[in-house]
Amino acid sequence: MPKSSFKSEAKRSTKVQFQHFFLFAALVIAFFFFLQYSFIPWGVAKFVVPLFQPSGEKLEKMAFVKLPGLIWVSATQDKAAELSGIKSLDAVQLKDYINREYIFDFTFVERNMETHGYVKGATEFYAKSEVLGEHPIYLEPWIGFWILALVLAVVLSIFVTILLPPGIGLMAMLFDRQIENTKIKIRLQTGFPDEIVDLLTMPDHLFADKEPADVERAFRTVWDRTTTDEVSSSKNALNFDDVFDDNIDVVKFRNNDLYGRMREFFSDFLVKEIVDTKNGLLWRRNHFQILKGTTLYMTHHFTEKYSNNVTGLAYGGAAFLIVAVGIRGLKFIPATRPSFILLAIFLEFSMLALLAITLIFTEEEERMDRMLKKMEDANRSQLEALRVQQHDIRILANALVGKTEEMVKARVETAISEYMKSEDNIKRIVGEEIGQKITKALKGAFVDEDTRR
Repeated sequence: MPKSSFKSEAKRSTKVQFQHFFLFAALVIAFFFFLQYSFIPWGVAKFVVPLFQPSGEKLEKMAFVKLPGLIWVSATQDKAAELSGIKSLDAVQLKDYINREYIFDFTFVERNMETHGYVKGATEFYAKSEVLGEHPIYLEPWIGFWILALVLAVVLSIFVTILLPPGIGLMAMLFDRQIENTKIKIRLQTGFPDEIVDLLTMPDHLFADKEPADVERAFRTVWDRTTTDEVSSSKNALNFDDVFDDNIDVVKFRNNDLYGRMREFFSDFLVKEIVDTKNGLLWRRNHFQILKGTTLYMTHHFTEKYSNNVTGLAYGGAAFLIVAVGIRGLKFIPATRPSFILLAIFLEFSMLALLAITLIFTEEEERMDRMLKKMEDANRSQLEALRVQQHDIRILANALVGKTEEMVKARVETAISEYMKSEDNIKRIVGEEIGQKITKALKGAFVDEDTRR
C-alpha cells in the first residue's frame, strides 16, 4: 500500500460529537425496552417454570398446560384438552378450567379473581407452586430486573457501535482515537519519529509491501538505539549488517528480532502496545474483528483510567447487597416479594462482571529489578540521542560561523579594492602622506638648528 494512503488513514477526526452520543443513547433506550418487555419475561419463564413445574406423580393426577403468551397453568385431566385449544384468554373464564395449584404468568397484563382465578397487577409476574410455598410469589420486573435489562442494553449498544463507521459509532470513534493515542505513547516512550512508529505498528500484510530502503534505514535506527553498553562492549555483539541483508524476511525480522530487542531494552509493556496497535489497525480495516479493537481500548485506556472507579463500584454494589440481605433478614422484605433482593443481586453481578473484565485486560506488573534496568537503559538511550543532537548542532554552528567569517572577509576585501580603485581616494592618501613627510622634515630641521646654537 502506498505510504501516502496509509498516512491518510491517521489524519482523521478523533473528536466525539453529538451524533455519537445521540445514536448510542437511542440504541440503549430501544434495546432496554425490548429486553424489559420481551427478553426478561422470556428468560424468567425459562428459568422458573422448569424448576417449579409439577413432575412425577403430580403429572399423573393433573395436566400442566401452556396457554397463549408466557402462561402455564395446571388443570384436571378432563379440562386439559379444552385449555389447549384456547387461542385467547379474553373470551374465556379461565378460573373455570384451572385448579390453581400451579400458575405461572409472566405477562404485563392485569389479572383478577373473577375472570382468571388469580390476582396480579400489570407490572407483576406471578408464580404459584407447592415447591415455592403456600403463597404465590410476585416478581416486579421494574424493580428487580431493570438493572439487568439496562446492562444488557448497554452491552448490545457497545457491540453495535463498534461495528458502525467512526463517524457515527461511539465505540468505533473511541477505538479509532485510541490507535492514534497509543502511537503517540510509543513515540514518547522510545523517542522514535512518527515514520518509525508507523513501520513498527503497521499490519504484516501492509508492511511486507514497504520500500526496502525505508525499512532498512528505520530498522538500523531501532537496532542502534536498542544496543546497551554491555552488548556494545562484548566481543560477540552483532552489528545490524550481520543480521540484515536483502534476502531477509522483513516481517519475521521485525516481529521476532526487533520486537525482542525492544522488549529487552524498553519493556514487555511497550511491545504489547505495539502489537495491540497493530491489531487495532486490523480492526480499523475490518470492524468485525471486535476483539482486536476491544483489547487495544480496554488494555491501554479503560483499565488505566477507570480501574479504580470499577473497583469502587464493585464495593458499592456489595454494600448495597449486604443492606438488602440484612433488611430481608429482618423480615422487612416479605418472601413473597423478593424483587428488591433481585435488584441488589443483579447490581452486584453487573459490577463484579465489569471488574472481572477490567482485570482480564489489565497488564501484569513486571519485576521491579527488570523495570529499573530497562528504565536505566532507556535513559541511557535518550542521553545518547541528546548527545548526537548536540554534536549535530555544534557542527551546524561551526559551519555557520565559518561561513560568516568568510563572508565578512570577502566584504572587507571588496570594500578596500573599491576604495583603492578611486583616483580621488589615491590622491588624497598620497597628499596626506606627503604632508606628513614635509611636516616631519620641518620639525627635524628646527630641532637641529636649536641644537647648534
